[in-house]
Amino acid sequence: MKTLTAIILSATIIMPFAAHAEMNDTEYCNALSASYRKVVGSSSSTAAGVPEAMAGCAATPKSSIPTLEKALTDQKATLPKR
Repeated sequence: MKTLTAIILSATIIMPFAAHAEMNDTEYCNALSASYRKVVGSSSSTAAGVPEAMAGCAATPKSSIPTLEKALTDQKATLPKR
């Protein structure tokens, strides 16, 4: 019984922090943009639609995320955790 109580207590304490750790769409879009800038650097070989997607992170992150994810996976880059 003590073990079950300890598990429940631990879960109760940890859960709020785990839920808070998730990024919202805007934060994730910004992380994707930063990753893309890091991978590509100042190269002139920017994929089509990427500048628009990066600019759209604040207003339309849901439509920008797929473009940035594809651009990063095309570069064989690891996507940031959500």
